[in-house]
Amino acid sequence: MRPENYHPIEHPASHEYELYFGPNHPGIEGNYALKVRLTGDEIVGIKADAGYLHRGFEKIMEERLWIQNVALVPRICVPDPPPMEETYAQAVEMLAGLEVPERAQWIRVMILEMSRIAAHLFIVGGTAAPIGQYSNMFWGITDRDYILDLFEELTGARIYHMFITPGGVRRDVPNGFLDKLSHLLDYLEARLPDYDDLFFNNPVFHKRAEGIGALTQEQALDWGVTGPNLRACGLPFDVRRDDPYLIYKHLEFEIPTEKGGCILARTMVRRSEIIESIKILRQIITRMPKGSIRCALPNPLAWNIPKGDAYARTEAQKGELAFYVVSNGGTKPWRVHVRGPSTMHAVQVLEKLCLGGRVEDIALIMFSLDACPPEVDR
Repeated sequence: MRPENYHPIEHPASHEYELYFGPNHPGIEGNYALKVRLTGDEIVGIKADAGYLHRGFEKIMEERLWIQNVALVPRICVPDPPPMEETYAQAVEMLAGLEVPERAQWIRVMILEMSRIAAHLFIVGGTAAPIGQYSNMFWGITDRDYILDLFEELTGARIYHMFITPGGVRRDVPNGFLDKLSHLLDYLEARLPDYDDLFFNNPVFHKRAEGIGALTQEQALDWGVTGPNLRACGLPFDVRRDDPYLIYKHLEFEIPTEKGGCILARTMVRRSEIIESIKILRQIITRMPKGSIRCALPNPLAWNIPKGDAYARTEAQKGELAFYVVSNGGTKPWRVHVRGPSTMHAVQVLEKLCLGGRVEDIALIMFSLDACPPEVDR
């Protein structure tokens, strides 16, 4: 029995505590942080903090020559750099009236789809890690490295290729490269059943992912969601098909979708997109035309782009990517603005999906949204 003088302690209504999730936490993407306010393990407040990169890409680009920015833009998104090169190149080509040779267009799509697979493998591994499936993470990183080996042979660099330039590409495909790519695609296709057994069909992952961090299609459209995160809500929108560029209109591929808009749906869309990218690359291997790889350019150190503005957009691995570039007729861009998917996914959407959830779901939700912190702090 309780003593007569017993008085229970009344906790104040504000019995909350704050947790700094990142930037060195393994469950966070890159140099990023979340200021989380909790009651027990329930999230009652959350604020994204992207102040750990301070790259300022857009303003740096306005101080560099048109051609110099080819070396800068890949760094806006480390896991998937080629779409940055492609989108910037498209904007410059619109302003300068350049026509990219057909062979160069095929090579560009090859680079973009190789990078899409590599980035999907990377993020699928990242999604597995927060639930303790480190083997899948190691598999994803290792198999991604095989793609980076081919990038190194083609471009001389594993990550920042600086390969897609205004007017074309920097060099041609080496002898035997397409055969090596074909063998790698055979390997990746043979590996997918292993990924299914270990991760995609794992009941532990399904229990932790199904229905968690869910978006409705209406919310996705209102919040500016694009890419696999939008397609996981059942809407088959993809810039490659709906506003085609390069030679995508000549290729056969499907736009995978899922229902539910949750962690599981977003992850399964990425699995399906790996298969579709393999399908695209096989068409490129068999149909690559001969011809020039770039058009003639003036002296890049004194290249005056005509006055005007251009808006170019592509379908990056993480979603719709766009560059708005303004020229005042000089040797440098006058204004540059990058519209990337991660700004929405890693800030507005992440905060909304985490609020009211549990602390152990933060990492899974963030990895399932597949954001790129440097692009947020551009």
